[in-house]
Amino acid sequence: MWRPRRPPLRPLFFEKLYSFYTAPMAVTVEMHHTGCVPGVRSEIAAIIEHALADRPGDWRVLIIGSQANDQWEMRITGPNAFERSYTLEGSAGEHEPHIIGRIVARMVSAKGQ
Repeated sequence: MWRPRRPPLRPLFFEKLYSFYTAPMAVTVEMHHTGCVPGVRSEIAAIIEHALADRPGDWRVLIIGSQANDQWEMRITGPNAFERSYTLEGSAGEHEPHIIGRIVARMVSAKGQ
């Protein structure tokens, strides 16, 4: 009796497995009560995302402004129970996007320098 041949089983290649594990990391940036114009908000978010681009896992950065003074509270949470907070002083120039990016990069660095 004649039976159709099944195609041979193919091994699972590493490339397919590797592409399965390369999911993009998630960075969430929230800003509340800061009084920033949307252009500055998007610039701050882009710089923070760039500072966390080489870090694996899901990251959340929350910046909350104060109506009483020019201080912003910044909280960073990440994988492995990573939590840091920092107060950004407007009078010290810490509300500038590039300064915020530098502070975020320093806070998440392994050496803390």
